[in-house]
Amino acid sequence: MTEPGTGTEAGTDTGRGIAVVGLDCAFPGAAGGEAYWDLLMRGGDAVGDVPAQRWDPARFPGASARGGFIDGADVFDNDFFSVAPREAAAMDPHHRLLLQCAWRALEDSGRAPADLAGTDTGVFVGVMGGEWGRLTMGGDPGRITPQTGAGSSAGMTANRISYHLNLTGPSLAVDTACSSSLVAVHLAVGALLAGECDTVLAGGVNLVLSPDLGLVYGQLGLAAPDGRCKPFSADADGIGRSDGLGLVVLRRLADAVADGQRIYAVIRGTAVNQDGRSNGVTAPNRWSQQQVISTAYRRAGVTPGQVRFIEAHGTGTVLGDAIEAAALGTVHGVPREEPCAIGSVKGNLGHTEGAAGIAGLIKTALALHHRIVPASRFADRENPQLRLAERGLRLLKSPLRLPSGETVAGVSSFGMGGTNAHAVLATAPRVRTAAGGRSGTRTGVFTLTADTPEALRRNLAEQADAVARRPRGEAAGLCWSSNRVKTGLPYRFSLTARDTAGLAEGLRRAAGSQDSGAEPGHRPWARPVVAFVFTGQGSQFPGMTAALHRESSAYRRHLDEADAALAVHTGSSVRDLILGGDERVHGTEFAQPALFAVGYALARTLTGLGVRPAAVLGHSVGEYAAAVTAGALSLEDAARLVARRAALMRELPPGGGMLAVRAGAGGEELTGILAEEPEVVVAAVNSPVDVVLSGSLEALERIEKTLRGLGAPTRQLEVSHAFHSPLVAPVAQALRAESVSAVPPAIPLASTRYGRLLGAGEPMDAGYWAGQTEAPVLFADALTALARAAAPTHLLEIGPRRQLLTLAARSAGLPAELEFLHPCPGPDATGDELAEVLCALYRAGLDPAWEGLYESGESGKSGESGPRTGERLRPYVFSGARRFWHREQEAPEPRPAPAAVREAVRETREPARRLDALTQERDPVLAAVIEAVAEVGGHDLAQVVDSARFYEDLGFDSVMIMQLKDQVETRLPQVGEVSIQQLLPALRSVGSLAEFLGDVITAKAA
Repeated sequence: MTEPGTGTEAGTDTGRGIAVVGLDCAFPGAAGGEAYWDLLMRGGDAVGDVPAQRWDPARFPGASARGGFIDGADVFDNDFFSVAPREAAAMDPHHRLLLQCAWRALEDSGRAPADLAGTDTGVFVGVMGGEWGRLTMGGDPGRITPQTGAGSSAGMTANRISYHLNLTGPSLAVDTACSSSLVAVHLAVGALLAGECDTVLAGGVNLVLSPDLGLVYGQLGLAAPDGRCKPFSADADGIGRSDGLGLVVLRRLADAVADGQRIYAVIRGTAVNQDGRSNGVTAPNRWSQQQVISTAYRRAGVTPGQVRFIEAHGTGTVLGDAIEAAALGTVHGVPREEPCAIGSVKGNLGHTEGAAGIAGLIKTALALHHRIVPASRFADRENPQLRLAERGLRLLKSPLRLPSGETVAGVSSFGMGGTNAHAVLATAPRVRTAAGGRSGTRTGVFTLTADTPEALRRNLAEQADAVARRPRGEAAGLCWSSNRVKTGLPYRFSLTARDTAGLAEGLRRAAGSQDSGAEPGHRPWARPVVAFVFTGQGSQFPGMTAALHRESSAYRRHLDEADAALAVHTGSSVRDLILGGDERVHGTEFAQPALFAVGYALARTLTGLGVRPAAVLGHSVGEYAAAVTAGALSLEDAARLVARRAALMRELPPGGGMLAVRAGAGGEELTGILAEEPEVVVAAVNSPVDVVLSGSLEALERIEKTLRGLGAPTRQLEVSHAFHSPLVAPVAQALRAESVSAVPPAIPLASTRYGRLLGAGEPMDAGYWAGQTEAPVLFADALTALARAAAPTHLLEIGPRRQLLTLAARSAGLPAELEFLHPCPGPDATGDELAEVLCALYRAGLDPAWEGLYESGESGKSGESGPRTGERLRPYVFSGARRFWHREQEAPEPRPAPAAVREAVRETREPARRLDALTQERDPVLAAVIEAVAEVGGHDLAQVVDSARFYEDLGFDSVMIMQLKDQVETRLPQVGEVSIQQLLPALRSVGSLAEFLGDVITAKAA
């Protein structure tokens, strides 16, 4: 694992080369990088019989009946990529498989593929042949459609990826026969070095769809009778063809290191050349092979003696092996401690032709990453005529462990026709991370997204199994990686976790939620609207937020800021008082500055995490932190005012108190009681039934006795004075003399002094704060005003314990679906609650700034930023429900409507209309449009509801819109001819198109 840091090991250059930061592949018997590595390490044989789906070997006696074939070559999750069934059936399976491979490779690189949309990311794909076009269009002009034309184009192989992932960098397919994919990598490296793009997907694909090329190999005498390649073996007797595809994600090494991406290996240099006019256009050329290898070494800055092993082309033909061994021996036969190891993955897979180079490159990158080179199949019967030992070469009969430090390796790929390629790879640099202090919060938020609820369950189960197989440990690294990678799709899931055991259990429970009828995730249609409410005095306690302070670096940093601002005026550390568990925190002199510091630090921590309030409200002294958060006061002014207020309160004579009462402020009983006690006033109206009284202790005791006799609950508040009453008038008078630089708040602020939103011409100046000190707290009215103005979906209390949310739950005028959150709700709170806030808001549609949750460092240091450890997650699991092969174009099978369409139907809040419920008498225009859409797209009629969107839900493109226009005009002749320009504005949904056409018919009839 490579992480960013402040320095590197001696002799390691992290600025040169191209980093392989992600990969995905599918080879026979090996779906994915982990399975591929397992196949290589156990020396697996992936050759098998030709699947019945491909062709009948009995009909082609000249072609081998065996080869390497991947499972599920016809499987494609077309819904995920918004591809209509008819188009999916026409697409070359090369295109389909590469789309899914590209998504998974980008995830493996530690990036959410959606994050790259609109970027200059490039795509370079090697592919050879055009078998799909011959199968789908050859000999039958009646089967040719615009979809089959685009679907059979080799040039579209790369363009499909760029289009569906919205990548705007260079995008091209390369056909140099068997060297195609390594040539594609060479071009990709050049594009990165030239600055044409910052990220590249490069690789190749090959599917053996017909026996045609096998017949050619047979006629040339190059086909292995048993379908197996036996590189450099005495038993080598020809080529065995094989499926395969693979993509790597490449970045400039300096960029990858700076972003903390895992690096499998570094490409130090590449070269491509041509045989020229040699001994035949299909024959290899020893001298050109030598030259391309030497050129690659020169560009990489290495000598042949430094190269530890070579992933050779190694087809297993007598002539090819002999020429390649001679070329390798000429270059590498130099004085060295041990021979250069050679091998070829074709011994495991067969010849993957257009994907041969990427198969070798991925093998080499994984070998460098794991620091072990797999043994070569068939090495036990080395061909003595190749004179490998004499040439300074050796076949690996057992795995070769690589030493620490840098190892250099080469990858060769030669194409029939004479285009040769070679790449030089090296182990990734080991980078020292910044010196870290104690870890930040150990609680993380694991996120996962998918395109449907069903897909979410499928991927939850996959992640649960993968996490359960890990050794038990902290889950923060997995959570951090999921925040970067597993985002961007409509349905969201999130879960807080401290360790892998708890994470695995939570994922498994969510994956099984279908059994209880619950959905595992949520599809938010908008971002959440958050309002902050800041708690006032009475919520303090010794040691408040201490656990959060231990676990959150961000909270520590912001509490330090508040402490420094207050210390100028208090002469001591409020932070130390809070964290030390000092009982003096209950005294007003300390309680008010302490609560301000906590409120400020919590709010800054949340806003730093991306939780930005749409409106704020502060209860009594909580209004100071609210004002700073809203931008109405500076931290320095607020700290000075709070410290001054607290000091003035301390100087008041004792004798006042406060009483919380569960009785309405306008209730007859309470009104009558207060009329008889002029020394007591209403200090706060917190809800229609929650009132706080303030005044002399003797009078409050009499009122409490009377109210209890009436059955009204009461509670004495732990305060030192009768706040918000005439008894604090001296404090208000002194505050009027303060100098305050007040500015209008940047976000709406509901004033609890006025019980409404603060107006544009009402600054929070000294006069405001003086009046706020003695006036009653109109919390209930202010909260109602906030709810009307901001329409929050989430109410977030900012303070050391839960108080205001309890009052808000009893308030009138708040929406029933309003969700209450608290990042630190009491003495038992840890970092878990802060993570739970982010977890809930993420599900609701917020994209937090996750970095702050995983910070680490020494307490008391500013600007702390420790390493976030990235972990490899299981790649996205696509649906395997739909299969497309060339015969399916004639009669595509119906399928269930995708979740996006079902969701759109639910959003109409009326029963979805289906074609069998429509008659020509009721809605003939809509019926005709539905039939036309189903015909053009190949959709089941039940899927084409009137709320389905053409592009997002049904996968239509410009070509299909033209076909739809023709279908509509044929089915609705009364419309006449309608231009595309007329149709385009109406193509919001099936229903909007039908409505437009109905209007056209009505206008013509009139």
